[in-house]
Amino acid sequence: MNARLRLAQQPEADALLERDPLALMIGMLLDQQVPMEWAFSGPYTIARRLGGDDLDAQEIAAHDPEGFAALLSEKPAVHRYPGSMAGRIQQLCRYLAERYGGDPTALWREVSSGQELLRRLNELPGFGKQKAQIFLALLGKRMGVRPEGWREAAGAYGEEGAYRSVADITGPESLDKVRAHKQELKRQAKQTEQAKGGT
Repeated sequence: MNARLRLAQQPEADALLERDPLALMIGMLLDQQVPMEWAFSGPYTIARRLGGDDLDAQEIAAHDPEGFAALLSEKPAVHRYPGSMAGRIQQLCRYLAERYGGDPTALWREVSSGQELLRRLNELPGFGKQKAQIFLALLGKRMGVRPEGWREAAGAYGEEGAYRSVADITGPESLDKVRAHKQELKRQAKQTEQAKGGT
């Protein structure tokens, strides 16, 4: 079976993302201000440093904060900002432990609509609207989590055949297309900024 997820671009790290919803959620949380592959290989690095094959929300939530930050800061660091990201990961895991018994799949297991799932994802610490929509699209397109109206709730990220986000990456070719799309958005934003400056 071909892995549905090719986000870390490393077989072991991608296999963890595929079998462990918490790893996927943490990868999504880490996916800012660093290359996507770095962010999504982070959960695998964390699991290995914690001495396990998978991640456990309750274990991470209960971990000594300084020790957990040190764990993420070891070379190679899990993120460009390992200390602040360690705090965010623990905050997310505490929320999952308190609200969902530490089981991320409880977020979507019994939702009745895409809008309800989007609302729940929006409530996660560290997840703004855009991150919640991308993660919703990722669940729908790659993980088979498809409550009614999920594409609409995910907005443009839910569109079939789009190359806008991590939800659309299945390998190197689609990764290039997503990167090209992001470059184009940056270029357009820069042009708009320059046009404003010229008035």
